[in-house]
This record gives sequence, structure tokens and C-alpha cells, in this order.
Amino acid sequence: MAMDEQTNERLKEIKRSFRLKMDGAASRSMREKGLDYKLNWGVGLPELKAMAKEYGKDYDLAIALWKEDIRECKILATLMMPPERMLPEVVDIWMEQTPSQEIAEWAATNLYQHLDYAPMLAFKWISSDKELPQICGYQLLARLFMKGQEPNERGIHEFIDQALTALRDDSLGVRHAALNCMRRFAMLSEDHEKIANSAMKTLNLELF
Repeated sequence: MAMDEQTNERLKEIKRSFRLKMDGAASRSMREKGLDYKLNWGVGLPELKAMAKEYGKDYDLAIALWKEDIRECKILATLMMPPERMLPEVVDIWMEQTPSQEIAEWAATNLYQHLDYAPMLAFKWISSDKELPQICGYQLLARLFMKGQEPNERGIHEFIDQALTALRDDSLGVRHAALNCMRRFAMLSEDHEKIANSAMKTLNLELF
């Protein structure tokens, strides 16, 4: 019980602190771009990272933060969740509850890339027929490529097939995520660059 009370108090404390860090102009700008949250204080990522560092990794608090329909709470949750405690079933729930492209991208960057099973997640999501899982999947794969993680031959074929489909998607977000990921793939080596260039030519597209 004491832990629950402590988590609840910390959650209240964090939510109160957003008022002091509020950036009305940033919040307004996000709303105009279609980023519509129940609450959005417009707090910048450097401030949120500083808060996450101050509180440290905290599973219970991350779970509580994610449940809040507040932009800053969602981002903080991705920063404060200990990767080694993030179970696949919890990831599935978070993916279903991801409200926007912004949160999908931050979740991939702040948390999902550090999971042991990140490659499996990325390939599962890029083959989804839903927009946000695809964006999150390509963002996650791009991060793994940046860390020098190379897919095997089967993985390369699957990635190229999915990316070529995504590059023709109606969603600009999906197309952009797939293109960025293809560029990161090409940076792995000269051979990977040749594969990527060859694939892009089939769509009459340039890699860079």
C-alpha cells in the first residue's frame, strides 16, 4: 500500500510541476498541427528528460503516468520505464493506447529500442495495417540500424518488401518513417546501400 501511495503522490507532484514549466506557444503550435491531447502543457523534451533523471527509473510510476491522457505524462512514462521490466504484453497495451505520431516516435526512441526483443517488435509493427504501429516500427528499426544492428538475409527481404509498400502508403507519416528507415539501412554498409538504391529505383525514387 505504501508504494501505491508514494506513486500516487509522485504522480500528483509531477502533474503540478507541469504548470510551472508550461509553454503556451508550443502547446498552441502543436494543437494547430493536429496534436490533440486532453492536456498538453507544451513542455520541451530537455525539461522532461531532466525530470525523468531526477525521479529515476520507476516501473509503477511509468505505468501510472502512461494512463494519464496528458502529452507530458506519456513522454515521461517512456523515459522512466525500466526496459528490463517492460513485458511484451505491456508493450502491446501501450501501442494500442498510443495517441499520436509524436508519442509513437518518442516511445521507440526513449524506450523500445532498449528492449531485448526490439527487432521482433519492429518487424511486427511494420507489417501492421495501422498507421501508428507502422510509424513506430520504422522509427524503431531506424534506431536499431543506427546502433549497427544488421538484419539477416530473410530480415532484409522482409524489410525491403514492407518499406516499398509503405513508401506508397496514403499516410505521409508512414512514407516519411519508411524513407528515413531506408536511409539508415543504407548507412550500414556499401552492400546495404546498393540494396536500398536498387529497391528505391523500382519506385522511381531517390534514396538521398
